[in-house]
Amino acid sequence: MELIIGDKVWSTWSMRPWLALKHVGAPFTETLIHLRRDSHPTTHDAIVAAGSPAGLVPVLKDGGVTIWDSLAICEYLAEKFPTAKLWPTDPVARALGRSAAAEMHSGFSALRGEYAMDLALRTRVNVSAATAKDVRRIVALWSELLTRFGGPFLLGADWSIADAFYTPVATRLRSYGVALADHGDTGAARDYVARLLQTQEFLEWERGALEARSKTSSADDAD
Repeated sequence: MELIIGDKVWSTWSMRPWLALKHVGAPFTETLIHLRRDSHPTTHDAIVAAGSPAGLVPVLKDGGVTIWDSLAICEYLAEKFPTAKLWPTDPVARALGRSAAAEMHSGFSALRGEYAMDLALRTRVNVSAATAKDVRRIVALWSELLTRFGGPFLLGADWSIADAFYTPVATRLRSYGVALADHGDTGAARDYVARLLQTQEFLEWERGALEARSKTSSADDAD
């Protein structure tokens, strides 16, 4: 299998299926397309040339199959590797997990628009009313699922696609210093963020992101 992704420091959509692939333990090659850099003015063309029908990342290639949506890739992996338990066997937990992932996939536009993912960033911001509404909903959703299924992850003991979809959210909350207690959290959401950011899959992604950023900065300084 081959996974085509964008820069790890920024590409939230690439992170999600990458985490899922790492979780299932299947070997894959990683093809990186640089984003946001002046030296790469033909990023869209490069993504298309790499095999993305939509000109976007991520893209999974598996033999003669090409899948170009992050949620579709994760669903494909769940079916291809059932023993990895990317979704729980319980139909109610699975349905609620899919609902949570789909809500992230299509929603929270204020949070996503105002606070772009940047794994190297540490700051503190004044949260806008629109983003505060998104954060309150995320806190409520996480708290409800963690209470219902007992944690430590959203759907219980096993990490799932739902957790993959909210890991980039956790990085945003950390990067911009968002205090979840100001948005209805009694501690469960804060602790969940900490757990997501300590999974071995995320730590591997983050190391790769920061190493690549350091090399890029060094190259730019040399120029």
